[in-house]
Amino acid sequence: MLKMIDWEILHKLIADAKRILLTTHENPDGDGLGCASAMLHYLNGLKLDTRIVCATELPKEYAFLSYAESVECYEPQIHDEWLATVDLVLVFDIGDFRRLRDIGQQILTNNIPSINIDHHVQTNNSQFNYNFIDLEAAATGEMLYDFFKPIYPDSLPLPIAEGLYTAIINDTGSFRYSNTTERCHEVAIECIRVGIKPHKIYQNIYESNSIPRIKLLGLILNTVQFDFNGELAWFKIDQNMMIQCAAENSDVDGFTDYIRTIRGVEVAVMLYQNGANTCRINFRSKGKYNIQTVAQEMGGGGHPFAAGAVIDGNLDSVAHKVLQATINSLQSQNNPQDA
Repeated sequence: MLKMIDWEILHKLIADAKRILLTTHENPDGDGLGCASAMLHYLNGLKLDTRIVCATELPKEYAFLSYAESVECYEPQIHDEWLATVDLVLVFDIGDFRRLRDIGQQILTNNIPSINIDHHVQTNNSQFNYNFIDLEAAATGEMLYDFFKPIYPDSLPLPIAEGLYTAIINDTGSFRYSNTTERCHEVAIECIRVGIKPHKIYQNIYESNSIPRIKLLGLILNTVQFDFNGELAWFKIDQNMMIQCAAENSDVDGFTDYIRTIRGVEVAVMLYQNGANTCRINFRSKGKYNIQTVAQEMGGGGHPFAAGAVIDGNLDSVAHKVLQATINSLQSQNNPQDA
């Protein structure tokens, strides 16, 4: 059953606004960016002063989006003056307010009315004025379809369809994950009917690997470790590996999903040293084990089978802490009677 969200609230806030900020979480992905791109098309049609500003840079694989050239990376000297005059901010796919980083602080400093549109379990969302949450939705883009459909009952504009389709394939793993539903396919079919090219979108996102990314993957495959009778696979990425391959932060995206494909592996964990004293953790599960609770224990969040966290500390100490917590969680969930 779909959760009913009062989209009239959003319509009214948009009608009362002249300047709108669209944004999503740091290290943006296809769901948040697809939603922002679709909404920008709509708001541009209303002649509103609208910008997409993200905490970190646009990943190259999403440069194909119709409004990708409009995605800006936050810089105080460029954006703070404009942000001080914003009437409304729409935040997509965030899960945790802290993932807005400096943009979040600007929202609070300028007391900008904000709407959080998301499908994650919320770990820190009290700073938003409105929370539009549907935990049953496979993607935030699936939720946004319900906003756009009454506006365009006959046919979605192509840029909106492109954004929504990108959002859905991103969060369903191209319709491979367990969150894929009949409704996901229904929305996708409508997007295809208006002219989006599924194979082109897939190629742009999943078949545009850089040489540094492939080199980094080679290093990872030689260092993957296995625990918990082979059901847990994990790997570390340190700054030396990144330098050796001339890799960028976005190059690590998707590696955890790839390692999860190994036969017999139920949970994959990436431990990535993304700063001098900070580590990014990705958890992926095939479905036997819920890894959301481990991510929450580490101060992060996400979904039952796809979650993450950012933890302060050096890579070795963080790895020890995370792996021990993960193994403890798997042990607590492992029931021989279900085997």
